[in-house]
Amino acid sequence: MMKHLSPISLREEVPGGADARILLHACCAPCSGAIIEFMLQQGLRPAVFFSNANIYPLEEYELRRDECRRWCLQNGLDFIDDDYDHAAWRPVARGLEQEPERGRRCLQCFRYRLERAARYAHEHGYDVLTTTLASSRWKDLDQVNAAGAWACSLFPGVTWWPRNWRTGGLQQRRGEIIREQCFYNQQYCGCEFSLAGRLAQQTP
Repeated sequence: MMKHLSPISLREEVPGGADARILLHACCAPCSGAIIEFMLQQGLRPAVFFSNANIYPLEEYELRRDECRRWCLQNGLDFIDDDYDHAAWRPVARGLEQEPERGRRCLQCFRYRLERAARYAHEHGYDVLTTTLASSRWKDLDQVNAAGAWACSLFPGVTWWPRNWRTGGLQQRRGEIIREQCFYNQQYCGCEFSLAGRLAQQTP
């Protein structure tokens, strides 16, 4: 059973107060499920921004996008699908192709995606940006927060919310929602380099 914080606690954490407009950058439905449910339970209604040009191939991107959109529509939230341009993302990884997961390539990837999210927030009147990337135990939380803070520093009026979305029973609830909703649950981070690493691990 998910451990709930008191209704006031999460609302008090929001930079600028509970009335701030929140943009939630989402990487996939499995990472978004418990966060979105929890925010709604506490009276917060974020708009969800799907900006993940790192994902390869296109068919994988579409699977993840469609599952995330399904969960947002089911919960009555606005879902914004950013432009998918993997070719524009590729320079981020140049020279870092052999980096391990949680290495320098991941930091640059986070910066690319969260800069796009911060720009959208700035251009559309959102006050606060946070991300579901901070929910995965496979991600370096310090990298995520460094990238988010940097991205928001580029756009006046947008504040980074560096919340650890792994706490308060959310990890357990994450797994429960994946099973309840039969979410497509990907087996690699997203880019072709993480896919190659995953396949290498599976090779006898």
